[in-house]
Amino acid sequence: MPFVHRTVYMPAVLPLRSLSGLSDDDLVALARGRDEQAVRELTTRYNRRLFRLARGILLNDAEAEDVVQEAYVRAFTGLSGFRGDSAFGTWITRIAMNEALGRRRRRRPMSEWTPETEQRLAASVIPFPLTKSLQDPERTMAERELRELIEHSIDELPDAFRLAFIARDVEGLSIEEAAAVLGVRPETVKTRVHRARRRLRVEIERRLGPGFAAAFPFDGVRCQRMTDAVLARLAGNDSSGRASNT
Repeated sequence: MPFVHRTVYMPAVLPLRSLSGLSDDDLVALARGRDEQAVRELTTRYNRRLFRLARGILLNDAEAEDVVQEAYVRAFTGLSGFRGDSAFGTWITRIAMNEALGRRRRRRPMSEWTPETEQRLAASVIPFPLTKSLQDPERTMAERELRELIEHSIDELPDAFRLAFIARDVEGLSIEEAAAVLGVRPETVKTRVHRARRRLRVEIERRLGPGFAAAFPFDGVRCQRMTDAVLARLAGNDSSGRASNT
């Protein structure tokens, strides 16, 4: 049966925030009755996880968004198939990952990365604090460049390492949760995350290495300003010395 809006008759309108304390199981029970607010709460809880993992498979923001939407449609129109054998979060994540894997198998090899995708890096894989960023354009640009460096380095990891790293370190799932989502043993998750971290460290150091030599520049205006200040102080000392000797 198509998932359509259904008015829920209640004594008062239930604010969305009042559902935030409910468990996934309680929300799923409400969603079975076509409760729109319960669906909103569930999607809010899992949007980021599904997007990040889908993008980890497809390396494409727009396709990842489509995958997340399709996963939700499939899940909420097929809740009768959810028996609770696993957590709802694991179930919906596996749906999204299977959809992403299916799309990757069907698409042409050269369609993974486009200039349009490069311009749509709105979703941060690695979030940064926003302190002073809005008032400091240079800081904002530096954070964006560093984030893009990390994102591209993650994209270049082998698939298995990339998904384990995103699940564990980016999304913050426990070893057991990541194992359930990825369908592997916890020991396998640990091994893949360790190898992903090592590869990322090597790759980021390789890319940043040439930039270290240019850190804290003292050429140009800064160099001239420092030189002028030193000469002015020396001149002042010399004048004081001559004055005291006369």
